[in-house]
Amino acid sequence: MRVFGEEAQWPRQDLIGFCEEFDPPLVLAAYQCGVFPMPLLESAFSTEMGWWSPMRRGILPLDQVRVTRSLRKSVRRYRTSIDQAFHRVIRQCANPEREGAWITEEVRAVYSTLHEDGQAHSVEVWDAEGRLVGGLYGVSIGGLFAGESMFHDPEHGRDASKVALLRLVTELARGVAAEDLAERRLLDVQWQTPHLASMGVIEVPRTEYLQRLDRVLTAGPPDWKGSADA
Repeated sequence: MRVFGEEAQWPRQDLIGFCEEFDPPLVLAAYQCGVFPMPLLESAFSTEMGWWSPMRRGILPLDQVRVTRSLRKSVRRYRTSIDQAFHRVIRQCANPEREGAWITEEVRAVYSTLHEDGQAHSVEVWDAEGRLVGGLYGVSIGGLFAGESMFHDPEHGRDASKVALLRLVTELARGVAAEDLAERRLLDVQWQTPHLASMGVIEVPRTEYLQRLDRVLTAGPPDWKGSADA
C-alpha cells in the first residue's frame, strides 16, 4: 500500500498533506508514490513539512530537450562533473538571499544523508578559473531522477544551471536506446517554469505522471559512479 494512500483519495490540489515527520526513509517512500517534500514556510503551518504532488507535473522528456545556439556556446565555456561537490551545490541552492528560498537546514541534512547513501546526486558546473558557477541536485530511484533545485552564479555563471541540466540529461540517457527512454527514464522537475519550458519541459496530468513513474521505478539506474568530467 502506498504510504500516502491512493491518488483517488488525494485532494484535487498540489498540496496533498503535511506533517511534522521528515526523514530520509519517508522522503524516499514519498518519491516512489509521486510525492515530494517542501516546507510550508510562508504559512500558519511553518513548522510542518508539506507533501506535494502537482495536478500538472513538470517533466523533461529526454528526447525533446531544446538547445539554443547560445547555449551550445555556453557549454564549451564550462566543465561539468557529477557528485564532486554535492554539499556545496545544496548550500548554494539554499542561499537565503535567493528569491523563493525554501531549503532549510533540516532539508539540507536529510538530502545530505541521502547523498551519503547513494540516493541523491549533484551535477556541478565549473568555469575556466575553477569556480563552482552552477549546479543542481536531486534524488535517483530506479529510472526516476527527481530534480530538487538548481542554481547559477549571476556574475560568472551565465547559463550554468542550463548547462547542468544538459549534463544531467546526458547521464540519464547514457546506455539507454532512444526508443526505450520513455519506458526507462523519467526526469521530474516538479513544476514547469518559463526557464524550464524554454528547454523543453512539459506538463502532464498527475494521473499520467504516476503511470509513467510506475513504469520507470523498476528500471536500472544510471551509472553515477562511472561518470567522468565533461
